[in-house]
Amino acid sequence: MKKILTLVSIVLVGLTVKAQEANQGLKGAWFVTSQFGYQQTKTDDVKSTNLLVMPVVGKFITPSVAVGAGLGYINIKADSDKGTAANSNLIVIQPLARKYWNVAGSLYFFGQLAAPIITGKEKESELKVNQFGLSLSGGFDFFVTKYFSVEFSYDLANFTSTTLDPKDGSKTTVTHFGLAHVANVDSYYNGALGGSNPNLTSPLSFGFKFIF
Repeated sequence: MKKILTLVSIVLVGLTVKAQEANQGLKGAWFVTSQFGYQQTKTDDVKSTNLLVMPVVGKFITPSVAVGAGLGYINIKADSDKGTAANSNLIVIQPLARKYWNVAGSLYFFGQLAAPIITGKEKESELKVNQFGLSLSGGFDFFVTKYFSVEFSYDLANFTSTTLDPKDGSKTTVTHFGLAHVANVDSYYNGALGGSNPNLTSPLSFGFKFIF
């Protein structure tokens, strides 16, 4: 029994040291990933689509903390039998910071704080859109190799402040705070953008990350 316990202890210590070495090796490493999202809903004859494409580049400034930024594009569109009701093209800039904790072996849990900035225009009505916010999310990152990982995250809370500036009329500012991605229910805000909330955060996210 003592020999078995000794062997198990040696194995556990070896795994712990290996995980710590892998974690220490991340300091100074750069990573590249991409966030992609697509959502489509249909109500009566109105079909709304939301497309997000955002590459992200970052660097591990310590063995367990990474900082980075994303630059991407959002298209929010609503089509009906009468034609295009809304078509918004938005640019996204998102600085972010992550903190990693080792769970076991190559599996890590991370918390992420991001500050997305979204700007653009709805082409049909020439409505200008500007949004800034904060987003808190958590997730798991599994390192398949030293240079490649698979990550899954879940939105925990977000705050956004959106200014809608129509071609004719007064500006409207919509402030929203939600836990676990509570959707914005402001009718004018949603209607002006084709029935979609241009929030960068999404309840679920899945992606691949390359480390070098």
